[in-house]
Amino acid sequence: MVRRYRPRIMADPSPTPTVLLSEAEVARIVADLAQRIAPVIDDDTVAAVLLTGGLWFAADLTRALSRVGRNVRFDALWLASYGDEQTSRGRIDVYAPFQRPIAGRRVLILDDVFDTGLSLAEAVRIAREAGASEVLTCVFARKPWPKPRAPEPDFVGWEAPNRFLVGYGLDHAGTLRGLPDICALD
Repeated sequence: MVRRYRPRIMADPSPTPTVLLSEAEVARIVADLAQRIAPVIDDDTVAAVLLTGGLWFAADLTRALSRVGRNVRFDALWLASYGDEQTSRGRIDVYAPFQRPIAGRRVLILDDVFDTGLSLAEAVRIAREAGASEVLTCVFARKPWPKPRAPEPDFVGWEAPNRFLVGYGLDHAGTLRGLPDICALD
């Protein structure tokens, strides 16, 4: 008789994600942002995503902009302030700068969530130092924060609650980014 090993299933101690915005609501917000942004940019605008979390939002937004007649150039900055933690370390690490020249161009910086404002402020500084003629900022979600932040985003899709968010690019120690909905993990 052959015995097969069956591992014991252990309970997952992490909380279950609670859906705050469905995939359809996310798509509606992105389409609305594209409608609001299109009149103030042109096809020479460089849309620069802040990696890694902003990638999902940036892909959807640039496609939505294309649907309303704006075909922007695309670039990325790889910045990090959280690592695998649920709170910011209070400093920004720059892992990769812009890949294309942005001197003399309008830059639209795209990020998933605005909380401390550190990443967005660093990205704006880098773009200005690289010679951007104008820097606009757009975030999918803005969370409440107890202290003033600078710069406030030019475009905000959703006023998020003060909860730990996952899905649609937002992660918990590198996991749950691929969820199509935005969820709270607390």
